[in-house]
Amino acid sequence: MNRPAYRIGQIVPSSNTTMETEIPAMLLARQAIRPERFTFHSSRMRMKKVVKAELEAMDRDSDRCAAELSDARVDVLGYACLVAIMSMGLGYHRQSEQRLHARTVENGAPTPVVTSAGALVEGLKVLGARRIVLICPYLKPLTQLVVDYLQAEGFEVLDHIALEIPDNLEVGRHDPARLLEIYKRLDATGADALVLSACVQMPSLPVLAQVEAQAGIPVVSAAVCTTYMMLKALGLETVVPEAGALLSGRY
Repeated sequence: MNRPAYRIGQIVPSSNTTMETEIPAMLLARQAIRPERFTFHSSRMRMKKVVKAELEAMDRDSDRCAAELSDARVDVLGYACLVAIMSMGLGYHRQSEQRLHARTVENGAPTPVVTSAGALVEGLKVLGARRIVLICPYLKPLTQLVVDYLQAEGFEVLDHIALEIPDNLEVGRHDPARLLEIYKRLDATGADALVLSACVQMPSLPVLAQVEAQAGIPVVSAAVCTTYMMLKALGLETVVPEAGALLSGRY
């Protein structure tokens, strides 16, 4: 008898439109080459503008979302806002993951928790990357916050681009095809990896494999790393077609 589908839970900002498309797209593509099946379930936190005050208020709401998703007995829970975690202080993803897991335990449904911030850190470490370049949609102060956070985790950020899109809906509408030219503005000399979207709201999946082929180094996104860590948490093979080196099955 086949196992019932794995339930994928996501805590998402209310204005996020990408994590509920890219994560399912990757896992549904995986279904074409592996037997496991998935269903997708979300709880939302209010956020419209990608500014520090809204991000901090939103993060406080994540406890409620974790409890709601554990009501559905999801098999893994993803916190789908990278910069909300990073805006709360260096290394905060560890505290967030522990706290949200505790909410699921209190609800009688212990659930592994993956944050997109922590997933990006771990995904880059899995690749053995130490020198990286990245693209963010954020305003420059928030982009610098991301750079500082990653550098505190031991990475050297050689170059970065801030697209300065403050409205989260507009971030979700950013045409991923534009990244095919935008990434070429990065000085990736000596880089071990390229983060094509250090934001779970900015779409990049449709062009990620193409950029990786052109750049000649591993290319990831926050969504790709989150998918990788979710599969690891479920004890499943980390393979997704056309999603870059990290999800090639080699790691």
